[in-house]
Amino acid sequence: MVGAIIAAVVALLTGTGLGFLMRKFISEQQISSAKVYSQQIIENAKKEAGSWKKEAELEVKDKLLKSQSEFDVKTREERRELSDLEKRLRQREENFDKKIETVDKKEKELSQKKTGLDDLEKKLKLNEENLGKLVGEQRQKLEAISGLSAENAKNELINSMLNEARHESLLQIKRIEEETKENADKKAREIIVTAIQRVAADHTSEVSVSVVPLPNEEMKGRIIGREGRNIKALESATGVDFIIDDTPEAVTISAFDPVRRETARLSLERLIQDGRIHPGRIEEIVNKTKLDMEQRIKEIGERTCMDVGIGSLHPELVKLLGKLHFRTSYGQNVLQHSIEMAYITAIIASELHIDPTLAKRAALLHDIGKAIDHEQEGSHVALGVDAARKYGESEKIIHAIEAHHNDVEPKSIEAVLVQAADGISAARPGARRETLESYIKRLENLEKIASSFEGVQRVFAIQAGREVRIMVEPDQMDDLKSYQLSKDIAKKVEAELQYPGQIRITVIREVRAVEYAK
Repeated sequence: MVGAIIAAVVALLTGTGLGFLMRKFISEQQISSAKVYSQQIIENAKKEAGSWKKEAELEVKDKLLKSQSEFDVKTREERRELSDLEKRLRQREENFDKKIETVDKKEKELSQKKTGLDDLEKKLKLNEENLGKLVGEQRQKLEAISGLSAENAKNELINSMLNEARHESLLQIKRIEEETKENADKKAREIIVTAIQRVAADHTSEVSVSVVPLPNEEMKGRIIGREGRNIKALESATGVDFIIDDTPEAVTISAFDPVRRETARLSLERLIQDGRIHPGRIEEIVNKTKLDMEQRIKEIGERTCMDVGIGSLHPELVKLLGKLHFRTSYGQNVLQHSIEMAYITAIIASELHIDPTLAKRAALLHDIGKAIDHEQEGSHVALGVDAARKYGESEKIIHAIEAHHNDVEPKSIEAVLVQAADGISAARPGARRETLESYIKRLENLEKIASSFEGVQRVFAIQAGREVRIMVEPDQMDDLKSYQLSKDIAKKVEAELQYPGQIRITVIREVRAVEYAK
């Protein structure tokens, strides 16, 4: 019994020891596995941290490269602006130096003239003294011969002239009264029309530019394009001058031809709205705008004829009327001026009991030559007469057009009415009108001289006549010939024209290569 107990105790102790050893072994295995797992976690964390570090470094490098690129772009733009500013300053300095030289030269000339005038004044004083003595001697001789004093002779001469003047004035008054009685009705009409002619106010401002608003300042850079290729293409296609200056969010278009200026304005607005601004798109938009302008001009002419009520008109005269919508004269739209004149002449003609339709038609067509004088040589009066005769207008209409600026004496009541309505609607001073015509004539002569040379494709006078831009045929002209052509044109301009300042002659030779990928 005791042995069994001892055996049980021994077995219990042995089991307990074995259990302790087993638990200790299992614990050591778990601790070893935990160490291995923790080591793996640490290594994975290190790998992820390295990956995050590389991504952060790459992101920082990208931002640095982007900032550097933006900085380079801004730097180039600032350098370009500084270069343009330096060019303008150099040009102003050169102009200032030239003005100083001119002033110095004029001062020397004035000094020389003053010296000459002083000498001449001394001679005149001596001559006056001698002349006074001579006159005194002659007066004494005349008084001795006539037996009259100088005062008595003067009084007799005055009385004789007064009597003669009274006699002539009485004859003139009598003749006027007789003519008035014979032609009372005719004279009354002419007196009324003459009175109306004198009721007019001066209006003398000119319009030769258009302003196109921009959505933002960035658009100016897009219009100019890389190295100015977009603005060059615009000027070449439209024949006008695009002025991009310090005016915020605006571009100024300058040209003496109003239709050409309006075409350029519409083309630029369409390009800004479209957003695709490059030479190919520019040429496409300009060509499309030219076709639209032709249709618009025709519609304006047809609507004008219908509104005024002058009946049928030759289609070419209708187009010319439409062109007048884009022409201004001393700040006044020429088409509106002509429509206003048509209504005025119709009212006056009705009051004077003559045909208002004929007078209205003559008034509407009186300035039709202003739609042509940018294209052909001659005054707007002469060109209007030729156009009216060519397209079948009556002799009364032609005479009214010819006489409305007193180029010929008006011989019909309709011609006098057109003169009167012209004075009421516009009253342009003759001297200012001649200045405008000579200015336009100079621009036309510039284009005509440049077009007279072989190989010239198109010619545009821009910047108020300070520059002539010539496009030449690239197949007929090489670079050396283009250079020589600019010199030849400059020499001919110097020989044949008179102008203030200097004129820049620019010859442009452009070669295009086109192929289609199929």
